[in-house]
Amino acid sequence: MLEDRYGNALSTALPAARDAYVDGVDRFLSAAPGAVDAFEAAVAADPAFALAHVGLARAYQLLGRAGAVAEAIAAACGVSTGLTAREAGHVAALDLLLKGHAPAAYQAIRSHMLEHPRDAMVAQTCTGVFGLIGFSGQPGREAEQLAFTAALAPHYGDDWWFLAQHAFSQVEAGQIGSATDTIERALAAHPRNAHGAHIRAHIYYEAGETDAGYRYVGDWRKGYDRAGAMHCHIAWHVAIWALERGDLETMWAVIDADVAPDVAWGPPLNVLTDNAAFLYRAELAGVKVTARRWQAVSDFAARIFPNPGIAFADVHSALAHAMAGNNEALGKIITGAKGSAGGLVAKIAEAFQAVAMQDWAKAEECLTGAMAGHERIGGSRAQRDLLEYTLAGALVRQGKGAEANLLLATRRPLKVPANAVKGL
Repeated sequence: MLEDRYGNALSTALPAARDAYVDGVDRFLSAAPGAVDAFEAAVAADPAFALAHVGLARAYQLLGRAGAVAEAIAAACGVSTGLTAREAGHVAALDLLLKGHAPAAYQAIRSHMLEHPRDAMVAQTCTGVFGLIGFSGQPGREAEQLAFTAALAPHYGDDWWFLAQHAFSQVEAGQIGSATDTIERALAAHPRNAHGAHIRAHIYYEAGETDAGYRYVGDWRKGYDRAGAMHCHIAWHVAIWALERGDLETMWAVIDADVAPDVAWGPPLNVLTDNAAFLYRAELAGVKVTARRWQAVSDFAARIFPNPGIAFADVHSALAHAMAGNNEALGKIITGAKGSAGGLVAKIAEAFQAVAMQDWAKAEECLTGAMAGHERIGGSRAQRDLLEYTLAGALVRQGKGAEANLLLATRRPLKVPANAVKGL
């Protein structure tokens, strides 16, 4: 029986289908362009190859193509014979995920991993800050993320995909030294893994190594195709570091070429959150941001994420709507935020409403209550510095510079550039 790269038996008997599937998995796991094409080739070679249909559904999900996702997962579920036990569990678990049943999917995936720990495409759904654990809305999710990858570590050895994801878990849990060692092993095995390069950027960021990170990512991304899923977000890291270095010419050039809603190619969630967070972090640093830029992000948020439901998207949509004066859309988030982190999302949205109105005392009040548990909204520590710096900015504008400095020195001691908040 044919096997995938992780030694898992595959139901297809056609080498062409197997080879295209393995190629699709590697492209998906490394955020390389061409995953859709590879999975489509696997399906074309063997229409009864269920996992090829699931892989295609996951690749379409990343692109926000809901109709294509539904068709692909339906095709996978329609294959009723010839599957191994692992493949049947793989299909069932990801069917739950792709149909929006996250809690049930998580339970199915955790059970599946006990029996099939090297089923990487299933494990992947629970890794990273945008996975089922990262977006669970639960307190302590950073510790849970690290526990998840640590439990899998004995099964993956020096696998480049796994090591990168384990490094991400480590750095988000504050283990910068361990994360550095882990990511270097991952990149030695696969230097062009875009997720690996991205995670290396986060480790540089958390260590406060601005110049080293800026040089590394700036060089790495030169050979990265714009069609790669991480292209927009890796460019965001470059722009953030350009802001920290005071290089506004490079900063705006990167934003306008690779991040702004009308030019970026990437998952819609990244396009929204990267733009909203960047624009306000620039404003906090004293950079003038035009109303046109805010309106473009608000329009994008209203079009792609019209209804509350994803905490991380909702927080950034609220910021964009507040700064653009789109009070109707903002009010929809404040009153309609849902899920495990819904109450926290509503409070942060109120804080951004207060920021737009320059009601700094109200912004301080709303954000202070969010500081202890804002990991529940999802995203990385680097991304959630938006909240840390917004609170510091609200304090500065009330003449509470000493409190702002204490806040950042206590909560982000390694990662506070001198120009993060104007006036400090």
